[in-house]
Amino acid sequence: MPRRRTDNRSGLAPLVEIAVRASERGSAHWDADWAFVKELGARTALSSVSSARPCSDAMVRVAFARLCETVERQSLVTLIAHRGDDRIGFLLMLDQLPDEVTLLPQGFLAYLAVEPERRRAGVGTALLDAAEDEARRRGLPYMSLIVSQENRGARRLYKRRGYQTERRVLCKAL
Repeated sequence: MPRRRTDNRSGLAPLVEIAVRASERGSAHWDADWAFVKELGARTALSSVSSARPCSDAMVRVAFARLCETVERQSLVTLIAHRGDDRIGFLLMLDQLPDEVTLLPQGFLAYLAVEPERRRAGVGTALLDAAEDEARRRGLPYMSLIVSQENRGARRLYKRRGYQTERRVLCKAL
């Protein structure tokens, strides 16, 4: 997987060496990587919640645990970003989930998380680059994802990388 040097726009460190590797079920790293995914995802899941559907942190953690159970049973690409021995982010991509409207094949970005103190340092970009490379390698012509309207940082990342709004989910409290 690619290695990349990048500026850290948050000012924490001038240059960061970021490596991204695939984590396969049954590999030497899998158990520790999957524990990291579940822990970081649970810690950061609240950033996926829209103010249109306010809920408790505990409920969001339960929802993230259910997502992990669901994706773990499917064909899954798990990418881990690290700096040295420190895991600093992850991306989960489903590679056999066709688009629900067109039925065209796609890579579906199920979840991306970066350690809060490592954000705006190129970690998300490195993970997204690796996922897109893997999707191309698997012959998937599209990559899609869902992002909360209020998650401005993630939306900026996806816009910079060429993602465009295809559909909108509307919500009304009753």
